[in-house]
Amino acid sequence: MFNKILIANRGEIALRILRACREMNIRTVLVYSQADADSMPVRLADEAVCIGPPQPQSSYLLIERILSVAAICDVDAVHPGYGFLAENAYFAEACAKHGIAFIGPGAAAMRALGDKSVARETMRKAGVPVTPGSDGLLESEEQALEMAHKLKYPVIIKASAGGGGRGMRIAHNDASLIQGFHAARTEAEKAFGNGDLYMEKFIVNPRHIEVQILADNYGNVVYLGERDCSVQRRNQKLLEESPSPALNARMREKIGVAAVKAAKAAGYSSAGTIEFLYTGEGEFYFMEMNTRIQVEHPVTEMITGVDLIKEMIRIAAGEKMTLRQKDISIKGHAIECRINAEDPERGFAPCPGQVSLFIPPGGRNVRVDSHVYSGYRIPPYYDSLIAKVIVCGADRQEALSVCRRALNEMVIDGVRTTQSFQKMIISHKDFVEGKYDTGFVDRMSQNTNKEEKHEK
Repeated sequence: MFNKILIANRGEIALRILRACREMNIRTVLVYSQADADSMPVRLADEAVCIGPPQPQSSYLLIERILSVAAICDVDAVHPGYGFLAENAYFAEACAKHGIAFIGPGAAAMRALGDKSVARETMRKAGVPVTPGSDGLLESEEQALEMAHKLKYPVIIKASAGGGGRGMRIAHNDASLIQGFHAARTEAEKAFGNGDLYMEKFIVNPRHIEVQILADNYGNVVYLGERDCSVQRRNQKLLEESPSPALNARMREKIGVAAVKAAKAAGYSSAGTIEFLYTGEGEFYFMEMNTRIQVEHPVTEMITGVDLIKEMIRIAAGEKMTLRQKDISIKGHAIECRINAEDPERGFAPCPGQVSLFIPPGGRNVRVDSHVYSGYRIPPYYDSLIAKVIVCGADRQEALSVCRRALNEMVIDGVRTTQSFQKMIISHKDFVEGKYDTGFVDRMSQNTNKEEKHEK
């Protein structure tokens, strides 16, 4: 087992990894930017080293600087968390070259799955259903038009190196396709340094179902149920729950088996998530694989009792998984609400600033993952996620009751957050009945705006 791990991240995920390490009696080194000098992870780490100014490109994305700290502090391994360098194959490769274990998949698997068009082909060859689309990259506007006519509108253009909703455009006709093709390419080049695009048939308002897997270096792969991530705004997840109210036991097993097949086809090891689009008519399609720990991983932990961060560490240390598929059982229901420092009334504009008072909810069946405290100043340079409220219950109805109670208990003063918006989601009739899809939030927002105008 490792003696010392460097955490190459910030915020709540850095704190989550730090806590897991402490429980495993592993010492921690945290790298941080000047903007995070007063953060909770910096205060709690065994060692903390400032690596640069606030901007990510001058701190959290500087591989050479992070590796220098790793060498000076004599660490055994690096955990990248999510975001920043978590899915950077060069970083994983550089760690290996310096004799430092990368707590995540190998660079080869990361490259194969990071390129979305290559990942599609890998899955197709393995017999995993993929959304109808282009067999390779789109070389030109003319080729894109030809493919769109073959698939029939609507279609979606995606960045091959993309993620997080960037480099994506939906087209309903030739005019919007041409405009979207160039806009997606420009956005992808700026965001990922890679303008390669591919196309898929756009499935209108599907369910977004993802499957959590764990794989070791000895060919063992297990799936730990699914998460329903359909509550989204602009392709960004807002709330996740497990199990999905849309799946029955037979479909749950079918998607789980497909996820295991996908991981094996890619030669994958570590924790990972295979994402699918589910039509609700018994059809599902591979969308992409995230080669890292997910923001919403606590949902799975709550219903399986498996600590995914600790499992990642053990796998990276070369240990054989003791978990087998027969050992994994789903108990109860869990829901996670992401609380962002954003103003829903101003188009979800980011709201950095000082948190004058933070009182997290507590009590039975409530978990809060957050790096925020009273007096903490939220910097403007990073993702706006400041807390995750995760609840569980014996069934979905009880989990919803706990979730309402927890959101009503939580106090965050000084900045605007999405707390009130989350309350609206979990109280909405369609969500309560489990009848929602990826278009749910847009429909809810439109109806709310109409009601507000009517009242005026």
